[in-house]
Amino acid sequence: MNQNGDNNYYNDVYDRHNVNQETQSPYSGQQPSLRPGNPGPGRHERDNRGNVFLLGVLAGVVVMTLVGCCTYAGVRVYQKISSRGQQVASSSGVPAENVVNDVTLKKLESLEELVDQYYYKDEDIDTDAMIEGMYAGMIDSLNDPYSVYYTAQEWQEMMQDTEGIYFGIGAYVSLDATTGMAKISGVIAGTPAEEAGLRENDIIYLVGGETTQGLELSEVVSRIKGEEGSTVHLTIYREGEPDYLEIDVVRRRIESPTVNYEMYDNGVGYIQITEFDDVTLDQFKEALAVIKGSDAKGLILDIRSNPGGSLLVVTDIARMILPKGLIVYTEDKYGKRDEYSCDGKNELNMPLVVLINGNSASASEILAGAIKDYGKGTLIGTTTFGKGIVQRVLPLTDGTALKLTISSYFTPNGNNIHGVGIDPDIECEFDGEAYYNEGVDNQLERAKQEIEKMIG
Repeated sequence: MNQNGDNNYYNDVYDRHNVNQETQSPYSGQQPSLRPGNPGPGRHERDNRGNVFLLGVLAGVVVMTLVGCCTYAGVRVYQKISSRGQQVASSSGVPAENVVNDVTLKKLESLEELVDQYYYKDEDIDTDAMIEGMYAGMIDSLNDPYSVYYTAQEWQEMMQDTEGIYFGIGAYVSLDATTGMAKISGVIAGTPAEEAGLRENDIIYLVGGETTQGLELSEVVSRIKGEEGSTVHLTIYREGEPDYLEIDVVRRRIESPTVNYEMYDNGVGYIQITEFDDVTLDQFKEALAVIKGSDAKGLILDIRSNPGGSLLVVTDIARMILPKGLIVYTEDKYGKRDEYSCDGKNELNMPLVVLINGNSASASEILAGAIKDYGKGTLIGTTTFGKGIVQRVLPLTDGTALKLTISSYFTPNGNNIHGVGIDPDIECEFDGEAYYNEGVDNQLERAKQEIEKMIG
C-alpha cells in the first residue's frame, strides 16, 4: 500500500536517471537504462508462489544465465527438457562458478518430471506460475527484502502507483522490524483506511483470514488492494488492545496528494511530504511558492511516516532548501562513487524545523540527514527507520522487472545510517492517546513551540 495508500514503496530510495528514456533489457545483453519504479509504500500478490517456492529456490539458480542470454529461448529449452524416468541429479558439493550448468539443468529436468509424475492435486499444474516461481526464487535467495522480481502484472501495477492513483484503502504499509510482519506506517486523510479506524503502527496479522506471516511486503499489499467497491477484511494487532481487531475496509479509487501545506496565523508555514514520488516535485514547488508568497517567517517540514521514493526527486527538493555543497553520495560494490550536489542558489532563508519518526525512511532520511549535517534546521521527533541503501529497477523486454539493491548512500558528512537511523535534535515521542482521543498532535505542537523561539 503505498507504498501511497496501499502501495508501499518498501521504504526504498530509487535511483531514477533517464526516467523518460527507453531501456534495453538484459535479455539483449545490454545494460538497461534506469527507469522509474516503486513502493511503496510499494505492493503485489503471487497466488501460487507458496506452492512453487521450494522448486523456485532449487531451480531459481537457472535464471542468471537465462537472463544473460535469452530468457525466452531459455524457457523454451527448459520446457522441452522432460525426459521421463531420470533420477534427481545431485551436485558434487563443490560450489558452482555459474548458477546454470549441466548439473542444475539436469536437476531441473528431473524435478519437473517428478512433479509431473507424482504430484497430486485436483487442478492442473500451473506451469506459468512455476516459471515465475523460478525467477522469484533466485532473487529471494539473496535474502534482501529490497530486491524483488516483479511479474508483468506486478510491474504494471507499480507503474500505475507512481502516478499517485490506485485502487485500495489509503494506507501506507511497511515492514515492522520487530515482528517481521507488515504494518500500517501511515494513513492518508479522507480515505477508507482513516474512516475504518486504522492507525499508524497497526500490525497486519491477517488479510481476508489468511496469515501474512512470511509473506513479502508486496504480497501483503497485493492482497489489500483490489477492485473498487470490494471489501477487504483485516485482522489487526494494536498495542494496548486486549485482543485482535477485526476491521472491514471498502476499497475505492485513491488519489493521493504527496504534499500538503497550510499557513498558520503566526506566520509559520507547514509543508507535509508523504512520499517522494514522480508527482511530488511539482507539488512541493507549488507549496513552497505559496508559503514564501505569504511572507512566512518560518517553516515546519513534516516527513514523518514518509517511506521514501525517488532519489532524484528528493535531491531536487533538497536543492530548494540546502546551501551550496554535497547533498548525498552513493557507493556501489566496485567502489564507484556518485555525488548529488546543490549549487545553493535557491537556499531556504528562514528558520526550519523538520518532523521525523521511526517510519521516516530512505529518501526521507537523505533529506533529514543533509539538513542535519548542514545545521540548516532542527529535527524533532524520534529516530528514523535506518535505510541507507539504494535500489535500481531494471525493466525487462517481456514486461517483467527486477529491483536490485545496487549501492549504499552517505550523508554529506559521510555517515551511512543503514540500520542506525538519524537521531532528532529534540526527542519527542508521539502521544497516540492525545492524538486519537483529543485530536492533539503533540509532536507538531512541539515543532510550533521551537520555531517560535527561532523566529524570536
